[in-house]
Amino acid sequence: MEDSGATVTGADLHLDLAATRGRNDLVQALHDSIRSGRLPAGTRLPSSRSLARDLGIARNTVADAYGQLVAEGWLTARQGSGTVVANRASTPPDAVPPLSSSLSEAKSFRYNLMPGAPDLSTFPRSEWLAAARKALPSAPNEAFGYGDPRGRIELRRMLADYLARARGVRADPERILICSGYVQALSLLSEVLKSRGGTTVSVEEFGYALHLDVVRSRGLEPVSVPVDELGVQVSGLSGQGALLTPAHQMPTGVPLAPERRTAAVEWARETGAVLIEDDYDGEFRYDRQAVGALQALDPERVVYAGTASKSLAPGLRLAWMVLPQWLIEPVIAAKRTADYQTATLDQLTLAEFIASGHYDRQVRRSRLHYRRRRDRLVELLAVRAPEVKVAGISAGLHVLLDVPGDAEDIVARAARQGLGLNTLSNYHFNPTPGTRQAVIVGYGTPPDHAYPGALDLLCQVLGV
Repeated sequence: MEDSGATVTGADLHLDLAATRGRNDLVQALHDSIRSGRLPAGTRLPSSRSLARDLGIARNTVADAYGQLVAEGWLTARQGSGTVVANRASTPPDAVPPLSSSLSEAKSFRYNLMPGAPDLSTFPRSEWLAAARKALPSAPNEAFGYGDPRGRIELRRMLADYLARARGVRADPERILICSGYVQALSLLSEVLKSRGGTTVSVEEFGYALHLDVVRSRGLEPVSVPVDELGVQVSGLSGQGALLTPAHQMPTGVPLAPERRTAAVEWARETGAVLIEDDYDGEFRYDRQAVGALQALDPERVVYAGTASKSLAPGLRLAWMVLPQWLIEPVIAAKRTADYQTATLDQLTLAEFIASGHYDRQVRRSRLHYRRRRDRLVELLAVRAPEVKVAGISAGLHVLLDVPGDAEDIVARAARQGLGLNTLSNYHFNPTPGTRQAVIVGYGTPPDHAYPGALDLLCQVLGV
């Protein structure tokens, strides 16, 4: 807040103050704010002069109120340090408790091999900072305002070139829409399918429960389709769309067989449905060159969805869709009413990050990094837990292990020893007593210094 002379008067402070604004009213308002926790310990209050000017009362009134609260121990005042909320003024026991959630209740493990995350310590901080320093000063002024809901054209152009080169996607910048993460992409597509009369969407029988929740939240019913060693059984597809992970099924680790890829596209053509290709880790294939995107078989029947969550970090909240022509306008309309546009500054930075070659180098480094981790895991298991069978192709940031005995018991035993694992049944949409006994190991998750210890403990648990 500034006065008429444009002199800064201090920090803003909102108080529930009576209209009379006397000394006792001010004391009570400050007292209530401190007790409720709205002014936590360590909060620096405005000077008496600043607060008096902001509230339109005499400076002596503020000084007297501060003095009383200092005497009572609610505030501390030191020369040169100002007036600060004292440590004793903590939130009372009857204050509203924080909301509980599955995230806040999640166990903290000494070693984390839960799937779904990259090694966050490998985020290229210096290269990202260099890209930001180059992108932001050269950005046009209009880039900082409201823009195209599809996203910045700089990033869409870079992605069109990259996806065509690296994933075989038939992309055009006009067909690309930038999203705040893959979950938003799925939410927008589900909303559009529902608005066009959709009722059901086929989903692979194994996958993230969150994705089912997203589909249901938009009024569609997910229908589970079996998955075998050739991928999803395409003959079981139904509804107005199908959510697929053709490059590397999550979490069984199998790719969609060539004949089934063709059959899935033919089904979409014949029924007018759309295939949603979740290419969450398509860049990470270790035993051969990665299979190209399904989208290339028919860009008018397949939505390609990619993300920076595995190649860079989930915290960036950057994902993208390459849309069929007929879906562009309705998806843009849905995006406009969702959040209008994804954060611009990170888009500009990622565009420069790709243009400078940093993204390609990061993907290559990560591919080598995770390949070595997977190889080490497989080698150790062969020696220390030979009865465990590694399933799926050599790809991605996780591996599925078929285990002797009960997978739930193994995961529980691991948890007691401080190791986080997950079972295949937790990713099964309709688990039954006869569900395959398998454990999912996210070897991409731990930082380098923790990985050897995590592997050692894993082998101990599996070797029992």
